[in-house]
Amino acid sequence: MAKTDTERARVRHPLAWGLLATAGLTGLLLSACSSSPTHEAAAKKPKPTTTTSTAPPPACPLTGQPAPGGVVPSRPAMAVKIDNYPAGRPQSGLDKADVIFEEPVEGGITRFAAVFQCQDAALIGPVRSARNIDIGILGQLGSPLLAHVGGINPVLANINASPVVNVDVGASNALMIHPPNHVPPDADYTSSAIVYGTHPTMTTPPQPLFPYSTTTPSGGTPISSVNIDFSGTSNVTWKWNKATNTFLRYYNGLTPDMLANNVQNAAATVVVQYVQISYGPWAENDQGGQEVQADLYPNASGTAVIYRNGYAIPGTWHRSTLGSPTQFVNALGAPIPLQPGQTWVELVPNTIIATTTP
Repeated sequence: MAKTDTERARVRHPLAWGLLATAGLTGLLLSACSSSPTHEAAAKKPKPTTTTSTAPPPACPLTGQPAPGGVVPSRPAMAVKIDNYPAGRPQSGLDKADVIFEEPVEGGITRFAAVFQCQDAALIGPVRSARNIDIGILGQLGSPLLAHVGGINPVLANINASPVVNVDVGASNALMIHPPNHVPPDADYTSSAIVYGTHPTMTTPPQPLFPYSTTTPSGGTPISSVNIDFSGTSNVTWKWNKATNTFLRYYNGLTPDMLANNVQNAAATVVVQYVQISYGPWAENDQGGQEVQADLYPNASGTAVIYRNGYAIPGTWHRSTLGSPTQFVNALGAPIPLQPGQTWVELVPNTIIATTTP
């Protein structure tokens, strides 16, 4: 059989064909090797980066501050009626309260409705009797517990018919603490554990009463003090203390309002809420002192001044229903935020004008 030209060439140049074959194989190997990094790069694509943000810790609903231990207690608000007659001072437990309402009662004196939720107090008092005004004050907290020692029958009946939960610690010795060297009517004390223990199945925290911000709102006037002369027994002065960023409480402008543990009463925010008051229809004591009523709802309104960060911020307040919170707004109708921390709400009869010192 005749050989083809290709076959004859292979015979004549065997080395050349071997070289060409080797070159072809090398090219294939080089091609395979050169493609390997590309495949490895594809296999090792950088993973997409993700950014995580830390959520702020939960805040106490009635102070705007971080909850102790990062957890808001599963319990409602708890109010305790505390005496503020000079014989009842110094009180205990007020420094652990979230909000304190100072309310006018018969005879020109005042009492406190101290509201607790985020902190505990081992001793609270002296605990005194309830008043009808307490329903209006506390109804905006949902279904709070109200700890007190008795009250006149019409008041107790109204409390029992309201969303406020009646806790009469005077009904049982097990609900009271009697510190030594205290005499009636200022010998009855209690604790947050005792009062909360009366309703252990109530586990819903209250909704916030106020908006909070660490930024001082605009429109305020710098002041050094504010005086609220309720009466001769309750002439209250709040003095701004820049070092603590709080207002410190005094009586008669000179005497520090000290608690039994030697802590001076202080507030991150003082709210002066001017209210319309009336008297009756019941006598509260055997001297004929008439029950003090305050127009707090429904569709009630009035003027107010918010004191925070050394400034007085004027505004107005309004409240539509018993269960709705009191709204404090500026001249433009915008809510006035409070400084996070303990708040004192001074319910001042609109016949009294608080005075400030620039």
